Amino acid sequence: MSEPKHKIWTREEATALALAYRASLTDEEDAKLTKAALEDPDTALAGVLTKRRPGRPFGEATKKAVSIRLSPDVLEHFRSGGPGWQSRIDDALRKAAGLKKRA
Repeated sequence: MSEPKHKIWTREEATALALAYRASLTDEEDAKLTKAALEDPDTALAGVLTKRRPGRPFGEATKKAVSIRLSPDVLEHFRSGGPGWQSRIDDALRKAAGLKKRA
């Protein structure tokens, strides 16, 4: 059996090549390709090839990820309130620092 005439890429290799190509695009080129990809139902890597990502746009003042050590009882207090516990910690720290509440 003869060797294939073209290289067969692994999924990881193909994705890496697509991401490198995406990084080289101008905004205008990206817009044209994005439009074409979204209109073509057979485009398998449309989400990888476009610079834009679905979802909410970033706000003006995005939060920063940090590592902080908290006492177990403090952490349990905020987590016991369910989802949103990190925002409640942020609100408590803003209040303690005398900062305005987020909008």
